[in-house]
Amino acid sequence: MDEIARMAGFYAAHGVWSVSDGEALIPFLGHVQADGKQSMERLVGDDAVAIGQESFRAGRDGWVRAVLVVDAYLHLDTGRIDALIVDAADYGPEQRSVKMAVPYRPGTTSQGFGVYRPKFVEVAGVDEPDYAALADAFFAGVDSHERAAAVWNAHLVDESV
Repeated sequence: MDEIARMAGFYAAHGVWSVSDGEALIPFLGHVQADGKQSMERLVGDDAVAIGQESFRAGRDGWVRAVLVVDAYLHLDTGRIDALIVDAADYGPEQRSVKMAVPYRPGTTSQGFGVYRPKFVEVAGVDEPDYAALADAFFAGVDSHERAAAVWNAHLVDESV
């Protein structure tokens, strides 16, 4: 699960970097091949999210792991907030996945761009998830994307929403 969470963190950081300038996120799909080659594709068009979700669910030949990042709203007790939804999965014989939300405050607000603490939405494929270890792996992934991690850390709002 650590590899899945680490990859989720890397691509979540890329998503944060993408929305930090106020632009809308173009949904994207990151994946790792069996030979270790990692690549990313942006999803464009009217059905981009649906196509990305289907590709993510089914996987593709040669994929070992994949991450889908889309911009959405997270509905909380305090109201609706912008969030990146990060789905990450391992396509091995024991399919495992983690879904996270990274709430953020758009740069168009009077307070400017901000990133809130990520939230686990769902962990599947393990009996008792070690959330502390998953969070450590996730943030190791965030930190591994140096340029995006700098943006994330510069705009971190140290509070949960």
